[in-house]
Amino acid sequence: MCDACGCSGAETEKSFNDQVAEVIEMVRPALQGHGGDVELVSVEDDKTVKVRLQGACQGCPGAAMTMKMGIERILKEKVPEVKEVVAVQ
Repeated sequence: MCDACGCSGAETEKSFNDQVAEVIEMVRPALQGHGGDVELVSVEDDKTVKVRLQGACQGCPGAAMTMKMGIERILKEKVPEVKEVVAVQ
């Protein structure tokens, strides 16, 4: 039980999916600032995160770098259980 408010720990902890969604929402403004966007498609049982790049990011030559050095790096930093981030169409 939580000492601060008396709730159970399960109520205060976010699910893996919620944590991933929260981080995706955190990185979206940076992509939107350059005319792009990212949509969370799914979170697989093996902790692989599938996203869809949109707008200017879709088909951009730098999209692979954005995925691995941007979105995946930040997700793994904030949610260490993330195995990989994969772009889907």
